[in-house]
Amino acid sequence: MNALKNKVQLIGNAGSDPEIKTFEGGKKLARLTLATNESYTNDKGEKITDTQWHTVTAWGKTAAIIEKFVTKGKELAIEGKLTHRSYNDTNGEKRYITEVVVSDVLLFGK
Repeated sequence: MNALKNKVQLIGNAGSDPEIKTFEGGKKLARLTLATNESYTNDKGEKITDTQWHTVTAWGKTAAIIEKFVTKGKELAIEGKLTHRSYNDTNGEKRYITEVVVSDVLLFGK
């Protein structure tokens, strides 16, 4: 059960082209948003689609794959862990971020 402590799997579409940063030594960071959709029928019989947006980050070789193959709209599956962090913005206010740090990516389509 140790492997199931913090594991996230999502299938969705890239909401933007990935933002790539390359650090000293060549280590890469990829950051993008991923949209997941869930559809259901409400009490009135109307089909409703609920879209959730997720912030996704990847490092190293996974980031390099994302840089090379992922563009806005591309369907992909990701697996990783959920992380939370905070920072102070330019006004000194504390901001909180929840994101998925990707360990594996699977690309769909062409």
